[in-house]
Amino acid sequence: MTEITAVRARRSVSLTVVLCVQVVCAFFFVADITLSVLGIPFAPLSWQVMELIEIGAALGLIIGVAVGILALREARARTAVAERALQAASGAFMDLVEERFTEWGLTPAERDVALFALKGLTLQEIAAMRATSEGTVKAQTNAIYRKSGVANRAQLVSLFVEDLMGEAISRPGVDAAPAR
Repeated sequence: MTEITAVRARRSVSLTVVLCVQVVCAFFFVADITLSVLGIPFAPLSWQVMELIEIGAALGLIIGVAVGILALREARARTAVAERALQAASGAFMDLVEERFTEWGLTPAERDVALFALKGLTLQEIAAMRATSEGTVKAQTNAIYRKSGVANRAQLVSLFVEDLMGEAISRPGVDAAPAR
């Protein structure tokens, strides 16, 4: 178990314990009020002990609220960190895309088509978005594949996946050169 996983497990157990304490405290107050409203006498304990129990239950609820606030603040902070990381990754991906497009010498039209292809749009959808014929888009995708050294869209996408992973994925017995 990694250190992060262990910390999350301890935090989860702590929050579960606090939640259980809150449930017991809330049950005590609800039961006490219900018995009072229904006029059911319940006096196995002296009033001093009942007051101490009520104070303890109130403190338990207050502590639970405080821990809940801390947990909410921590969750919001983690969310903000994750959102910043996602924005950075998205920006890094677009920087990588632009770098590769420049490296391959793609024309502005080919850049548009390549970006749409990376997004998963079909030739028909790309043609409609660019107000060109499907044949033009097909010719542009073929030029993109040729300039990037791949044979199809899947290989084009895999180039970016490999770059994002930080190392090329190689399989024994498979020629690294694209099929033509």
